[in-house]
Amino acid sequence: MGILRLAHVDVRTPDLDLSAAYYTEVMGLRQVLRTEDAVYLKCWDEEDHHSLRLRYEARTGLDSFTFRVEAEDDLHELEKRVEAYGCPTTRVSAGEAVGQGESVRFEVPSGQVMELVWDLEKTGNALGKHNPAPVPPPHTLKGIAPPRMDHMLVNAEEVGEANTFFTEVLGMRLTEQLLDGNGHQLGIWLAGRTNSPHDIAIVNGPNGALHHWAYWLDDWDHIRKAADTLAYNGVQIDQGPTRHGVTRGNTIYFFDPLGIRNEVFTGGYWVDPDTEIITWTEQEFGKGLFYYENVISQRFLRMHT
Repeated sequence: MGILRLAHVDVRTPDLDLSAAYYTEVMGLRQVLRTEDAVYLKCWDEEDHHSLRLRYEARTGLDSFTFRVEAEDDLHELEKRVEAYGCPTTRVSAGEAVGQGESVRFEVPSGQVMELVWDLEKTGNALGKHNPAPVPPPHTLKGIAPPRMDHMLVNAEEVGEANTFFTEVLGMRLTEQLLDGNGHQLGIWLAGRTNSPHDIAIVNGPNGALHHWAYWLDDWDHIRKAADTLAYNGVQIDQGPTRHGVTRGNTIYFFDPLGIRNEVFTGGYWVDPDTEIITWTEQEFGKGLFYYENVISQRFLRMHT
């Protein structure tokens, strides 16, 4: 029983047209549906209906994030565990949310709204299932064109409490942690039933805040090409191209037109269920954050949505 993977991220934007143009033309996502107040998008190798929902609202921010559970019965079991921990839950009926069936919604201890779902509408990727090519035809791809969304990072005032909730209640695996001089957790990296070093990370900061979500690219050359695309389109680059010590990933961070931080990410390492937790100390976290620069960027840590 437990969390399988990140399904989709839902955010608010005061300029739906501008945000939709950025995510389709620069990021290269595919618009799958537009309603009066929302746009639904996905990457070319994603099977689900969408991985990103943009909703019109006067203030930019995170609406919620959704993880898929491993089995249908997990919804009921995890709902009971979340309630027992002290987080009230709401059942969202099938058909209320676009692209998915019944779900369980609740506020996590760090203040963000999280949703668990099992039944996701499968609309297929851009390749098909009959003698598919390894990539779509180049003329069909725009911008960076990542194959999939990879992970996200949110903030918490009490990272230790967040760790307890995500590991002991939701059953996610702690892969890496950042400790201060007193042994208190300042950052955690958690994986579901994937073999990724993280599906979600939680770092010390204001409750309710979103730091970023990340898109997967296949190798370092794609990271370089992404940097070229961002520079050509005048996108503000926050950090990189560079490398993390934590997760060993290669990365670029940058902002969408409304100030939401995105990341493109590749690399990392294979995580087995018995992989030992990696611990970083606060004194060495410069290398953990940006390995080449060996510096802790306060702007990077403190700027959030």
